[in-house]
Amino acid sequence: MSPDTPSGTPPENASPGNRPPTRAELDAARDRTIEDVLGPSPDVLFCGINPGLYSAATGHHFARPGNRFWPALHRSGFTPRLLSPAEQDLLPSYGMGITNVVARATAQAAELSAEEFREGGRRLERLVAEVRPRVLAVAGVTAYRTAFGRPAAAVGPQEERVGGAVVWVLPNPSGLNAHWTLDRIAGELRRLRESLGRPPL
Repeated sequence: MSPDTPSGTPPENASPGNRPPTRAELDAARDRTIEDVLGPSPDVLFCGINPGLYSAATGHHFARPGNRFWPALHRSGFTPRLLSPAEQDLLPSYGMGITNVVARATAQAAELSAEEFREGGRRLERLVAEVRPRVLAVAGVTAYRTAFGRPAAAVGPQEERVGGAVVWVLPNPSGLNAHWTLDRIAGELRRLRESLGRPPL
């Protein structure tokens, strides 16, 4: 995060409305953070790897066009309609929230160090203990493995808990993760929803 940009506040040059950020705005978003979406005792706290530049420039999680998080969330029955990233603040009303393993924005997750992931895991443990979600759902198996020292972890429910919460690892919804189709990602989210006993919205 740049020293003159407070954590959790939208950057002054964030793109307004639904206008895509310019190249200059994307470049300026490097190392910024975006605010977590949190409500009281959510059913699920979703956790991305870290914000991409598009998300940091807009202030919205999973905002880059082509990211499958929002469509998969709807297809899985977690939301009654397809939400746009700009509607992220509606999630607490559906018993959900969003955070990230690593707070700072990069163009690619490969720019993050293993120590940043481990520190992110420690921060997540503190956050989960405070917010008390039923499930921490980490969207990225490699990020989870590195952050929590679980090299054999696979997609799905985990034996370990974090901050007292059940942990579920989800596939990374980035469009770059072509091995996982939208339908397969939605299927994993549906399994998570059903494990909570939540009917589809």
